[in-house]
Amino acid sequence: MKKVKAIIGISCLIILLVFGRRADAGVGSRPSLTKKAKIEIDKSDSTVQIGMFSKDNMLIMDINLFTNRDYSAIKKFPSILDGMLFYEVAIGNRYNYRCLEEGNVLAIAPVNAIVNRTPQLESLGFQKIDTVAPFLLFGNNPVDTVGIFSKKLKKGEKFEMPSWTIVAGFEVSRKPKTGELLYNGIRLPQEWPPNIDWGSDDPMPVPYLKNRPKLVYIDIGRQLFVDDFLVESTNMLREYHYPQKYEGNPLLRPETNLELKGVSNLAVAGPKSGGLWWNPEKRIFELWYEADWCSSIAYATSKDGLKWERPNLPLQEGTNKVLPSKYKVDSWTVVRDYRSTEPSQNFKMFVRRPGALDRARAFMSEDGISWGNSEKYGLCGDRSTMFFNPFRNKWVYSLRWFSSAGRTRTYWESDDFIEGMQWLPDEPVPWARADKLDMPDPRIGDRPQLYNLDAVAYESIMLGFYQILHGPSNDICGKLGTPKNTGLNFAYSRDGFHWDRPDRKMAINSEQKAVWDRGYVQSLGNICTVRGDKLWFYYIGFAGSEKLKTEKSGLKEVNSGMYANAATGVAFLRRDGFVSLNADKQTGLLTTRPLTFSGKYLFVNIDAPKGGLLAEVIDMYGKVIEPFSFKNCIPAKGDSTLTQIRWKGCDDLSVLNNRAMRFRFKLDNGKFYSFWVSRDKSGRSDGYVAGGGPGFTSDVDNVGRASIVAERKLGVKLNPRR
Repeated sequence: MKKVKAIIGISCLIILLVFGRRADAGVGSRPSLTKKAKIEIDKSDSTVQIGMFSKDNMLIMDINLFTNRDYSAIKKFPSILDGMLFYEVAIGNRYNYRCLEEGNVLAIAPVNAIVNRTPQLESLGFQKIDTVAPFLLFGNNPVDTVGIFSKKLKKGEKFEMPSWTIVAGFEVSRKPKTGELLYNGIRLPQEWPPNIDWGSDDPMPVPYLKNRPKLVYIDIGRQLFVDDFLVESTNMLREYHYPQKYEGNPLLRPETNLELKGVSNLAVAGPKSGGLWWNPEKRIFELWYEADWCSSIAYATSKDGLKWERPNLPLQEGTNKVLPSKYKVDSWTVVRDYRSTEPSQNFKMFVRRPGALDRARAFMSEDGISWGNSEKYGLCGDRSTMFFNPFRNKWVYSLRWFSSAGRTRTYWESDDFIEGMQWLPDEPVPWARADKLDMPDPRIGDRPQLYNLDAVAYESIMLGFYQILHGPSNDICGKLGTPKNTGLNFAYSRDGFHWDRPDRKMAINSEQKAVWDRGYVQSLGNICTVRGDKLWFYYIGFAGSEKLKTEKSGLKEVNSGMYANAATGVAFLRRDGFVSLNADKQTGLLTTRPLTFSGKYLFVNIDAPKGGLLAEVIDMYGKVIEPFSFKNCIPAKGDSTLTQIRWKGCDDLSVLNNRAMRFRFKLDNGKFYSFWVSRDKSGRSDGYVAGGGPGFTSDVDNVGRASIVAERKLGVKLNPRR
């Protein structure tokens, strides 16, 4: 007799299960059974197979309960069964089981006037769960009405289940576990986070681009062409685009005593990461920034994102300070936590004090103004930060470290913000660094280093800024009284760890001349805000002060002009405008890789005032799925970040929900930035919107066109600097 190892046993119309999923609505709460028993089954035939109960529409038709019958489980079985493995066995056979590891199991058996297995199960030690009402497992015959019983098995316990029995909820011997399946179809490796070789000067490997998933899920967010993840084939040319600095910069400059004459007496009004988030309840932008160098954290608000007000706050009368003076800050981040179930934790702050190697601190707040006290947590280098990855619901700590490559980053993640702060010194793993494709500034010649890495969820990707340091070294800058030369380079990730940087040009760079953003350009923790048809990238820049030189004045580097006169400005980019696929003289064609979705309407972001875009849907064999053909498609024209694709006779793609298919696009004389399938005609993407913006109610785009309308009502006029 063959032996099959499992967690649970089988039973005729009896099902052994292990609890571990949500309670079934309307049938009462389930028992507190959490540990699954492991069971070995002796079987005398080779027909026994493994199945799985599932309410997924794609799997429901394959829930065959017996190997020698066509009985299928109905859709209305209790949620307690959803996701449970079960043995498909011959309907009339009896099977023996032995418990290999202690745990709880369930049995599902007939409990009706014609057949009632209750006495048999009770004799085996099972007890009926009365909070789960009897139900029809399959068919419409009352004889198929079953109930659920439970038992805790002991290791080594043996028992024989009667015929007409299905055993479910067990685990079986499998191949080594694979990693987490992400929202977009990417499967993470079993070892997570992975090991990155800091000793190599090669660009960071991006596994999901080398081995792309066979099927890409596109329910979350606008689908961007920042890489070839979505593209099967195209003759269009990729073009990279960069934010344009605002001619009215800086928006926030040192003006108050707190900003001009703090601990260091170095004028600073700029967030080093910090945070700038749209508050949908108050309908204002909230900014947390640093006042004076390595000194205080202050708070400002704005209705339009250009004019900023500094409210008097209760912490220190007459100032907009939010942390007590005892907390000096060097590097820090504020994140609005939309998923917090505790109002007192709506805002979370990571703080790293000045110094070489120190312990980070964590603060939480209900309103972002009044913050509690903090303990000391994990050890990290200066300029460490954190961000939230909503795709995986992880808090990620971007920690400064040093290696043979100079300034580098280590990675640590956690489900819980406070628990995550308690990493041990050897737990964060090597992560990101500058590499051989990061070119030195020819005016300086130093090897580039990775100064900081901020990131945020934007639409369907994690959007990052690599702050690249080109030099000179601190001692040289201190002697000159001028800021370091740093710039911000776009980085894109679809798994939250591996970063693709196909274009190494600085998106926002130091000017390296006597202006407010002469050097030391840095990003904000939220990266950008979404303002109708545009993205606003706030950044900090330093003018420096050649009057404060270390050689002549005897100042320490930290008090020299290299860190003086910092202010905050903004730069603008088209929404989704990082990369476009262009068609000029010849018609551009693009075929996506296999996709699946559950939305209804196709939307695109295009710039084609003199051309147009057509779309069609094809199956896995390249055959057009009617009526969604080029022939029936109404050309999308003009310059718009939100345009619906329509077909004559039918716009609703829901008939294709959860099917594998491809889109094929045809573009004439234009630029193609993104596409997505929306749940409704608002054009909502259900993707993430970084720091948010007018019209949004959270960090998710569930409003579509309403955000564009809300932005237009503000009447903000912009004149980007050319």
